Amino acid sequence: MFHLFKEKIQGVWQEFCWNLSHICFFLKTALHLCFQELPFPSQVIYNRVGKCGSRTVVLLLRILAEKHQFMLVSSDIHNKTRLTKHEQVDLMRNISTLPQPFLYTRHVHYLNFTRFRIEQPVYINIIRDPINRFLSNYFFRRFGDWRGEQNHLVRTPQMKDDERYLDINVCIMESFPECSNPRLFYIVPYFCGQHPQCREPGIWAVERAKQNALENFLLVGILEELEDVLLLLERLLPHYFSDVLTIYKSPAFWKLGNLTGTVKKHMPSIEALQVLYQRMKYEYDFYNFIRDQFHLTKKKIGLKSSSQSSAHEPDFLRELALRTHEPLEEEELEEEEEEEEEEIGQEEANMWMVQP
Repeated sequence: MFHLFKEKIQGVWQEFCWNLSHICFFLKTALHLCFQELPFPSQVIYNRVGKCGSRTVVLLLRILAEKHQFMLVSSDIHNKTRLTKHEQVDLMRNISTLPQPFLYTRHVHYLNFTRFRIEQPVYINIIRDPINRFLSNYFFRRFGDWRGEQNHLVRTPQMKDDERYLDINVCIMESFPECSNPRLFYIVPYFCGQHPQCREPGIWAVERAKQNALENFLLVGILEELEDVLLLLERLLPHYFSDVLTIYKSPAFWKLGNLTGTVKKHMPSIEALQVLYQRMKYEYDFYNFIRDQFHLTKKKIGLKSSSQSSAHEPDFLRELALRTHEPLEEEELEEEEEEEEEEIGQEEANMWMVQP
């Protein structure tokens, strides 16, 4: 009798195991179908650097998102680039749950997803000659752009006239905070990341930024060669950027954006530029590295350069502002983040998206 009972138990157990194996198989198949990886990078982050042509690129992305059916999410939070650990996790989780394929863009310092065991997206970015970027922001904060002589009063109503009309040479030579470190150390932290030391001008931050640029960014372009940047993006991320250069060169796009530059922009004296160059030596160390890597990438892909590269030495400074094409000016202003108390929970209220 015990023998019959044992056989019955074994039969039930075998049937249970057989059913369980099939259930596991179907669950595995269903999960694979639900989370099947797309045959191209389906999570892209453009942690755009201020005053580096990002408004032009975002306008292009809005057109491309509708054309190629990917989700574009653009945050309008401009003055919260440094996040607490809790804010980092919340933002990364929100990004990782977006419907794929997506491209998320925001002014934010590099986020290390893998540190929190979240799948790492593909990063892209564009930077610009550091002094030219600084000059663009300096005059834009004070005098605005093509939208009229009074638009700057709307953006910076708290700015007093003695600050608004402060001569840039005085600002530099007398070491006003806006023209000194750490305010001048602006580009590197976007690639170094959220570590507190990333905000301190020095070798450590620069080397970490270089390492992240090499290991975690698919492409970092330079604004001075924007058309080549768009060509490379089209080659590397065709599901997002196919036909981007054709769109960029079209009269309709330029009419749509009314592309123009900052008003009342003028060059500081050569003495002030030399002082500024020394203060921004770490920014130039990183910029020159990125430019070399960008040219190397073009060479590997077989793309001939459409623009001449300038020397790394400061003898080019007098003609600096004449070299860089001015795309659309960004809406944002660079303010002291410590004065802002924006919560990461406001992200949904401060972004717009283009859905496929």
